[in-house]
Amino acid sequence: MILIAERINAGFKDIAEALRERAKGPVQEWARRQTAQGADYLDLNIGAVSKEPSDMRWLVEVVQEAVSTPICVDSTRVPVLEAGLDVGDGRPFLINSTTADPGKLEQVVPLAAEHGAGLIGVAMDQRGSPQDVDRRVENAAQIFAVATDAGLAPEQIFLDPVLMPVRHMQEQGPNVLEAITQYIMLSDPPPHISVGLSNIRSGTSEKKLITSTFVAMAMARGLDAAICDVMDDVLLNVVATAELILNKEIYSDAYLRAFRMKRGSS
Repeated sequence: MILIAERINAGFKDIAEALRERAKGPVQEWARRQTAQGADYLDLNIGAVSKEPSDMRWLVEVVQEAVSTPICVDSTRVPVLEAGLDVGDGRPFLINSTTADPGKLEQVVPLAAEHGAGLIGVAMDQRGSPQDVDRRVENAAQIFAVATDAGLAPEQIFLDPVLMPVRHMQEQGPNVLEAITQYIMLSDPPPHISVGLSNIRSGTSEKKLITSTFVAMAMARGLDAAICDVMDDVLLNVVATAELILNKEIYSDAYLRAFRMKRGSS
């Protein structure tokens, strides 16, 4: 399971203040803490606080000073994505994200190809978020086709079926699970399949239970990546246990410890 750590996001007050004040401390602290938990990528998002490419450039440089963890640059604005990629130090990068909108694909896919970056493709289009399985699959297939035509390998492509809040759109859970099942049939080897995991728990009282239950169900369908709270030990233990049950890891009584050691986490 590829864990993309979500916490360096200007939607959080401490990161927003750090970005405004150019204070490295909070950003680097979260970079180190999430790396210590075994994050595979650190998602960097300047959010609605800024539209300035220079802010993403600063954020990437500050994180690169602190840790060697791969970086996921996260923005809806192409110049912001490009600014982050331009100061990369050679470590793997992931772009979050493109949609199936042809105008967006034309800008973001070549950027991923130019920088050798992986790409998250969100199964939305000009009409907005999909409400059924068919649109999720159609949009994802469009993203996958354009990306592979541009030279990206399946393992560089992360398809996101758009996870909805269970509190408000409960009927969408089964649609996401079915879309995941169909995504793994797009190619051999298949693309990665990722979700923004915290979306499903928005506004709920049992956040950890809901995210952990969903991730186990989705992993059984083929989910192998998530933007998530890597500081949630319950979630990490569920991921480790699901990998064990799915025969992706060898059983031992100390499998949880082995999972953390493999990731270099505590």
